[in-house]
Amino acid sequence: MPSKQSSSFLNQVDTPADLRALPTKALEPLADELREYLIDVISETGGHLAPGLGTVELAIALHYVFNTPVDKLVWDIGHQAYPHKILTGRRKQMQTIRKAGGLSGFLKRAESEFDSFGAGHSSTSISAALGMAIAAKIKGDSNQVVAIIGDGALTAGQAMEALNNAGDLDANLLVVLNDNEMSISRNVGALSNYLARILSGRAYTSAREGSKTVLGTVPPVQAFARRWEEHLKGMVMPSTLFEELGFNYIGPIDGHDIHTLVATLNNMKSMTGPRFLHIATQKGRGFKPAEGEPIAYHGIGPFNPDTGKVEKKPSQRTYTQVFGDWLCDMAAKDNRLIGITPAMREGSGLVRFAEQYPDRYFDVGIAEQHALTFSAGAACDGLKPVVAIYSTFLQRAYDQLIHDISVQNLDVTFGIDRSGIVGADGPTHQGAFDMSFLRCVPNMVLLAPSNESECRDMLYTAFLYNGPAAVRYPRGSGPGEVESAEMRAIPIGKGVVKRTGTRVALLAFGTMVNPALTAGVELDATVVNMRSVKPMDNELILKMAESHEIIVSIEENTVNGGAGAGVAEVLSAAGCTTPILILGLPDHHVDQGETGSVLSSLGLDSAGIVASVRKRISLKATTSR
Repeated sequence: MPSKQSSSFLNQVDTPADLRALPTKALEPLADELREYLIDVISETGGHLAPGLGTVELAIALHYVFNTPVDKLVWDIGHQAYPHKILTGRRKQMQTIRKAGGLSGFLKRAESEFDSFGAGHSSTSISAALGMAIAAKIKGDSNQVVAIIGDGALTAGQAMEALNNAGDLDANLLVVLNDNEMSISRNVGALSNYLARILSGRAYTSAREGSKTVLGTVPPVQAFARRWEEHLKGMVMPSTLFEELGFNYIGPIDGHDIHTLVATLNNMKSMTGPRFLHIATQKGRGFKPAEGEPIAYHGIGPFNPDTGKVEKKPSQRTYTQVFGDWLCDMAAKDNRLIGITPAMREGSGLVRFAEQYPDRYFDVGIAEQHALTFSAGAACDGLKPVVAIYSTFLQRAYDQLIHDISVQNLDVTFGIDRSGIVGADGPTHQGAFDMSFLRCVPNMVLLAPSNESECRDMLYTAFLYNGPAAVRYPRGSGPGEVESAEMRAIPIGKGVVKRTGTRVALLAFGTMVNPALTAGVELDATVVNMRSVKPMDNELILKMAESHEIIVSIEENTVNGGAGAGVAEVLSAAGCTTPILILGLPDHHVDQGETGSVLSSLGLDSAGIVASVRKRISLKATTSR
């Protein structure tokens, strides 16, 4: 355990019930201890640091005021919920976070009764909390439901849809907006805190509700009172938007003033209907390096807790870097290219592109659906959009892919990052399904590189293709094949035989080519780099089926409807009876863990491929020819 964890209050808190037994004067020192503990733990394990540092006081205040887990806290994503985990019985397990068999880096219902709703992607909290509030209403329960959402997540359409619906349903729901982009000056903050406490207090609330009854029979007076209230709030509130949606809006207040937080939450707890509390926090609060570079410390590896310096190990060039460099090179050649990302500039490798081509760079926020339809509109009028998006984020925009891009056969290129196993992020981020859900979409081209050089060539090929085309590549580095400065188009729908052998033909897609080559030596098998998931190389597949006893397809994607299913479809359509063995990800969600270890456990390393083939056809070990 971290050496600095000996504390006078944190060690007393193993559950929220323990927290609620503390006097209010203990909350500030508890926050200091919790923040120090979080820094110590994440310095050893790595993980999401800056978001949690900004929500220490909020997590304490919420569990102090509300009777969790009877009252439901629905945190958005989980980046901001590390303090919540520490306060809910998981403090001693924090050193296992994001490791195989350890705590999830996100919210997970199976992990704790205090995780009311599981989430790894953003902007789901208000929708889920609204469902819980309606369930409580129908069952006659009196428990409270609170959704905690960040200002970035509020940009998503789903969050706005949920807010609109919640106001219309008059649900008993509290939404807390954790706004970590707003700076709080001391004077404005003090005034705002004071007004928030007044506006959330019983006297104000009673007067407000009472005026509706007393003045209800005098429309002109009632209208005047309403306008006065709106004017008063308008002087200190950022917007009346949430009031218009049907919420009683309070804030903004200082999210690090724990006593104001507790007092305001206590007042709002006694209110009914849709309520909206706006708090302002500082991302990375209490750790100078994270305060100065909140993006860099959003998700970070192990670091020195005294200096904040990350001990970086020498690493190979990543596929994300390959994509980012190609995008800049391609933009220099074609001024029609625009780059689009749903709030993942750093993660998707667009930093240099954004700096060099600011007028052609578009970060649309956490709005994947909008990103795709926006790209479709741009393609309609002669631009060539490149959408940089994670595999699991593309899932959120599937209808837009089909309805807005595929049906109209529009010229949009996709760089799909984080395909396949992603490691510590676990099941919500495993790119296990993109081959399956893209392969069935008409007009779509889908390519899968086996190395960095091939990735660059495929991106160029996809960009030249006049229609929707995608290149899917994994998180992290490849085998280390340096790409050429020249961009070379490859024939779409054509595989390449990498090794000639007997009896067994290994048809490998993308990341599985290299382990297949190693397995091919031990099995004396033919190895094919299929390169194209859609369209398939039908001619080569049938040729392999005619000259080998068994076809083995290998992919880092679910076997259900994936590339192997496509190979089987080709064989079936031709009436070919050559047996096929399909190797890929299983029909269940794959837990977190180091990528290589996870692939090995699933039989998708060279040893696993050899074992699966030998089990199927009882091959004995052979020597290389």
